Amino acid sequence: MEKVTPFLMFQEGKAEEAMNFYTSLIEDSTITNIVRYGSNESGDEGTVMQATFTLKGQEFMCIDSNINHQFSFTPSFSIFVTCHTEEEIDNLYQKLNEGGQVIMPIGDYGFSNKFGWLNDRYGVSWQLNLPK
Repeated sequence: MEKVTPFLMFQEGKAEEAMNFYTSLIEDSTITNIVRYGSNESGDEGTVMQATFTLKGQEFMCIDSNINHQFSFTPSFSIFVTCHTEEEIDNLYQKLNEGGQVIMPIGDYGFSNKFGWLNDRYGVSWQLNLPK
């Protein structure tokens, strides 16, 4: 086995937009590769056939699905982020929550100083934690 990489499948051509959004929010993050569908290929021309990006050193892969599936992301798989400061967790929570859906409002649930769980505007689930 070479490696294990989380894989995100976006619909409606949102993969590149999501990658740009995520890498703008988290320092030391970058889009590392994008392969796009060309003309006369199975996906919409210019959308993401396959891409890789990193968030704080963690590699992810993603695609734009060329099939409209009846499913999307689920909170049972989430991106867990450990924050260093209250300002960092508040800022990240606010930006990820724009157009998203709260699962657990940001607050003190006893197991950390501050915690919040939400689905962002693309449907990807995030758990944000400020440890004690």
